Amino acid sequence: MTSRNISTYSNLPYWLSDSSFVQTINTTPRYALPTKADAVIVGGGFTGMSAAITLARAGLSVILLEGGRLGEGASSRNGGLLGPSFSKLGVDGLEKTYGRDKVHSTIKESLHAFNWLVDFIQQENIDCDLSLCGRFRGASHPSHYAGLVEQAEALLKVVDFPAIEVSKQDQHQEVGSEAYYGGMIYPKDGTLQPAKLLSGLSQIAQREGVFLAEHSMVRHVQKAGSRFTVKFDGGEINAAHVLIATNGYTGRSFRPLKRRLIPIRSAMVATEELPESVVREISPNLRGHGGTERLVAYYRPSPDGKRILFGGRAFGSGDQPQLYSRYLHDFMTRIFPQLSHVKLDYAWSGMIAYTFDHVPHIGQLDSMNYAMGYCGSGVGRANYFGYKAAQQILNLEEGKTSFDELPFKGRPLYYGKPWFLPAIMKWHDFADRRGW
Repeated sequence: MTSRNISTYSNLPYWLSDSSFVQTINTTPRYALPTKADAVIVGGGFTGMSAAITLARAGLSVILLEGGRLGEGASSRNGGLLGPSFSKLGVDGLEKTYGRDKVHSTIKESLHAFNWLVDFIQQENIDCDLSLCGRFRGASHPSHYAGLVEQAEALLKVVDFPAIEVSKQDQHQEVGSEAYYGGMIYPKDGTLQPAKLLSGLSQIAQREGVFLAEHSMVRHVQKAGSRFTVKFDGGEINAAHVLIATNGYTGRSFRPLKRRLIPIRSAMVATEELPESVVREISPNLRGHGGTERLVAYYRPSPDGKRILFGGRAFGSGDQPQLYSRYLHDFMTRIFPQLSHVKLDYAWSGMIAYTFDHVPHIGQLDSMNYAMGYCGSGVGRANYFGYKAAQQILNLEEGKTSFDELPFKGRPLYYGKPWFLPAIMKWHDFADRRGW
């Protein structure tokens, strides 16, 4: 990677480079917040926005408190890949933990969550470049192909989620790389522009009367009888309900939840604008893509078809684009050597959150509602879980989910700082480079 490649990129997410719609995210009116509300939502991403809209439409007074700026977190920093988000443990792995019936119900609901979001976007006419283009997942090692086939067959026994086998011989119809050993197409998957989706949600929330408060970090929540006192930068609010929707940004104010989450920094780069022929060589059908590496990589064309966006895990602590831009460029060019001299225009990162059991969680803790732990698949999950969390606050029967009774556990002596991640990531990178 030349000095030109690494010295001129912007640390701004590519998704936020279009000021014409970024302004619609951050045009919250300047008003004095009420000191009393039916519900306070902590976190202004997909989960919080979706919940706020649902509660407001049910007639509740809602205040959403965001510690930074709306659109600043992972909801506008992800890859914009949309699918049912089945657990990475697979059907067999989950059944060993939770049993066949529970696992089948969560898988069915995961597909329902995907369909729900697609319907919501279309019904609300949200302009977010939604494309149901499908996804190709390549086998990164010869032995991985059989596993992809087995997983697809196991899923198809539970839900209507077809997959199409692609041989090594035919994979150039899907991806311009020799790095894979065949793969699978998931034709129901899609892509979207996540910051535009968040912008659309924020506009709907404002129209429904939700108070959106930026730079309003919550410092403490105290139960007072049947209500809560929410103390934040700027004052305090008395509320009947509190929803914690902070996922990878869950802080010390919510220690019991923080110790149940594994925050991981995920990073992305965007190339300079490329000729259409180059983009089509990389992704002939303009799909979302990924492989079977231990250290996940995901990539896709930009919505306008002019760039390749490539994402994966970030090494180091904090946001260090000088590190992850090199790592991701190296990763990208191992798969696509033809991009080795391409300049990066953007490099950015954000926090996601895994759980120890690799499934998302929704419920109540200390009388507060929460929805979080999307394990790197938050576009579909977060919006749906916010909707369901709001229904649970409203005490609606349809608010019940198959995830409600899953135990949300931490680990002894773990308090929310994943000291073990650097060693695990280095080992996974070592194994991936050797094709293990």
